[in-house]
Amino acid sequence: MRRLNTRAARAARPDRDATPSHATGDRRGVLRVLTSRRWLPVAISLAAAGAVVAVPAAASASPQWSPVIGHVYLDDNTPGTNTIAAFDRHPGGTLTPEPGSPFTAGGAGTGAGLASEGAIQIAGGGRFLLSVDAGSNQVSVQQILPDGSLRLSDVVSSGGALPVSIAVHGSLVYVANAGPAGTNYTGFRLSAWGSLTPIPGSTIALPSSAQPGDVLFNSTGTRLIGTRVGTSQIDSFTVGFDGRLTAAPGSPFTAQGLGPFGSQFRPASPGQLFVTNAHDGTGLGTVSAFADSPDGSLTPIGDSPFADQQTAPCWTVISPGGQYLFAVNTGSGTISRYAIAPGGELTLLGSTTVSATAGVGAVDPGLTPDGRYLFLNESRVDALGAFAVTGGSLTELPSSPTALPAGATPAGIAVS
Repeated sequence: MRRLNTRAARAARPDRDATPSHATGDRRGVLRVLTSRRWLPVAISLAAAGAVVAVPAAASASPQWSPVIGHVYLDDNTPGTNTIAAFDRHPGGTLTPEPGSPFTAGGAGTGAGLASEGAIQIAGGGRFLLSVDAGSNQVSVQQILPDGSLRLSDVVSSGGALPVSIAVHGSLVYVANAGPAGTNYTGFRLSAWGSLTPIPGSTIALPSSAQPGDVLFNSTGTRLIGTRVGTSQIDSFTVGFDGRLTAAPGSPFTAQGLGPFGSQFRPASPGQLFVTNAHDGTGLGTVSAFADSPDGSLTPIGDSPFADQQTAPCWTVISPGGQYLFAVNTGSGTISRYAIAPGGELTLLGSTTVSATAGVGAVDPGLTPDGRYLFLNESRVDALGAFAVTGGSLTELPSSPTALPAGATPAGIAVS
């Protein structure tokens, strides 16, 4: 049900919530801003009045004219021609559809949810968006344009069948193919112009029963792990300079619960790995914590696994500072909240209920780079939920949820 790449690397981006510098510019600067695509309606109104004036602060803070400070993307996994849903992100956590969304991905989706994490990833320092086309066994690369819209750069074979998760570190990309025929991990290089090239000898074959659910790098790109939901195992590899993988001694490791699903490396502590265990039954979900040694061996931390007290903890995300972990309980419609001790031990703080109509079936979560907002794919109602994050607490915003494109069965979420 998710994937982890060096999602931690995104946490290092600066906070963009500050007031845009153009708000107090000279007359020509104001004209340029007012005639840009996002402010064109204001420019037309002012021209009709015969005057050019600065936009009042109150107006710029209103939902209609709120500045765009980031974006949220989901792989719609639509059958036939796959698409990407894109949303403009505004101060306060509100979302509006990106003009032109949804964008054509290039391949085909399956028309059903993917039991995985990490189906869509931001790459290339924020210049590209990678997404799986599970219905056509491909991976698409989109260029992210300055306004957040997308332009197709490349579509390539995933190197197997049913790609479900993508891991990215710098120019190195790995894809998990769930099969059952062509089940594997396959490596690629992402070029500066947005093309993907397979790495010779990089494919790691998996049993057809493995059902990989997530593949991700740690923040240094020296380790890669993958979860096998079907056989309740965790693959662990060291990453060579050539991008190829070497299995750790003892890999694959037996998971601490049934159905290891979502996984995250702690952002500032790349030797700490956290994995959700989704299939242990009603009210019996857990989250495991592991120490990842230099050779890739995984050792449980403290009293791991840690009780979740909910059903089917699948997708997970860690705050940019590494103090808190959030696990989405797809079976019980809640988000469990944990504090992470310096050594990696988890303390359950409680669970936040997703709205009554959307909770059960909630899936992929994504945090803003500053960690102030969490967005959640509420698949049951085809909507995108939004929560304010204060330390280890979550509060759903009044503007939540935002509708997804008609016909979408989204998988994965990427937030900038």
